[in-house]
Amino acid sequence: MDTAKTALGIELGSTRIKAVAIDGCHAPVSSGDYTWASSYEDGVWTYSLDEVWTGLKAALSGVEGRENVCAMGVSAMMHGYLAFDADWSLLTPFRTWQNTTTGPAAAELFGFNIPQRWSIAHLYQAILNEEEHVPQIAHITTLAGYVHYMLTGVNAVGVGEASGMFPIDSQILDYDAQMLEKFNALPAVRIQPWTLADILPRVLPAGADTGTLTEAGAALLDGLLSPGIPFAPPEGDAGTGMTATNAVAPRTGSVSAGTSIFSMVVLEKPLSRVYEEIDLVTTPAGAPAAMVHCNNCTNDTNAWAGVLREAAELFGAEPSTDELFTLLYKKSLDGEADCGGVTVCNYLGGEGVTHLDEGRPLVVRTPKSRFTLSNFFRAQLYSAMATLKIGMDILAAEGVAIDSLTGHGGLFKTPGVGQKYMAAACSAPVACMDTAGEGGPYGMALLAAYRVWKEEGETLEDYLSKRVFAGVSGTAVRPDWETAAGFNAYMERYKALLDVERRAVEVL
Repeated sequence: MDTAKTALGIELGSTRIKAVAIDGCHAPVSSGDYTWASSYEDGVWTYSLDEVWTGLKAALSGVEGRENVCAMGVSAMMHGYLAFDADWSLLTPFRTWQNTTTGPAAAELFGFNIPQRWSIAHLYQAILNEEEHVPQIAHITTLAGYVHYMLTGVNAVGVGEASGMFPIDSQILDYDAQMLEKFNALPAVRIQPWTLADILPRVLPAGADTGTLTEAGAALLDGLLSPGIPFAPPEGDAGTGMTATNAVAPRTGSVSAGTSIFSMVVLEKPLSRVYEEIDLVTTPAGAPAAMVHCNNCTNDTNAWAGVLREAAELFGAEPSTDELFTLLYKKSLDGEADCGGVTVCNYLGGEGVTHLDEGRPLVVRTPKSRFTLSNFFRAQLYSAMATLKIGMDILAAEGVAIDSLTGHGGLFKTPGVGQKYMAAACSAPVACMDTAGEGGPYGMALLAAYRVWKEEGETLEDYLSKRVFAGVSGTAVRPDWETAAGFNAYMERYKALLDVERRAVEVL
């Protein structure tokens, strides 16, 4: 391998579009980013596709040495719904994973847990709603799949990404044939001028040839990259998170914590039954994995941090963002293990795990609660993990073994804090690597590297464990009894508070 060459990972996340280049030793060497946000239009959470290209070019502009890129790949927030006609003209605004408007469709499908954010739930809901665009559909895909097609002309997604569109048969690494037949046989589907297999993207495993940057694709990027660069299969943020944390083998898992929070645990055997709280997806190599996905994580914490910043500014202090969050996270360690009786529900949006279509953030305490900054902020961080814990407790009851969890994302940036609470919540050691802050785009860069630098017959699991992460430094925190007992006490109040949350949604 030419050590001067780099592999490039791009990820279109919920709040940032980021590009990360890694060298032949798999170390990040340069990056660029662009900040964006979803908008709520006509009852739909969406992003402008025009801004996709503005953001990609801005992020790529920050990457130095672009002439050395020898492989690349695109990742993005998973799920959602992008529907196109035969000319790849968008038929309806992009519907993101944040939308919780597909309940009737999701409930009808298969006797298999189809979360509301999955592409197939969005499609079937559009059919049930008799939306005008449905008969015109020629392609449905994800955000990563769309960008990949525009850059390469190849309509395909990675198997992990595909598993958030439609159920996957891990034996053949393709869509489940029986479920395809069941869907096409539904009365409202039979009358459509297409069958589902015709409009879904092709499914490819990690390492597969998935096209190269075309002349037209390079032009979309204003020539920031040269045509001919090989692409890895596009993946979702779950798959790139697993890759970035070396969590693609059985008994390993990862937790990604930012705007949303989700865990991925690679399974040794199937679960005993279907759970609405657990998604069954795959790793980028196609191994079965259990996913607990929660829409709400740090948004409410971020809002409270903004309020506390305003208070500090009244006294002339101007803390940087990193300093503000670091000090608040560390202050939470001074709080009591059960947060002193302070309880927070952080739902700004709907939450599938607890069956809520909308959210109303709440802070609740009794007259006997110890309402201090440390207890309050500890309750904020517990709340960011509480819904995830509900799902992880289901996996524990199923006997799913987890030797280690690896965390990445903003919740883990302050060393030792998020890890301590997550270890207590999940009853498993939680590690963070030095590259944890890079998250998904770093994982996508590793998948791009695997595409061109793997040896014949080398699995993704071996590539990561033996060539990427062997000797990589990081820190692991094991659960401690006091914090675990306090978190469990907090969870009893939190579950009771959900009744208040449901009522708040009704009346406010």
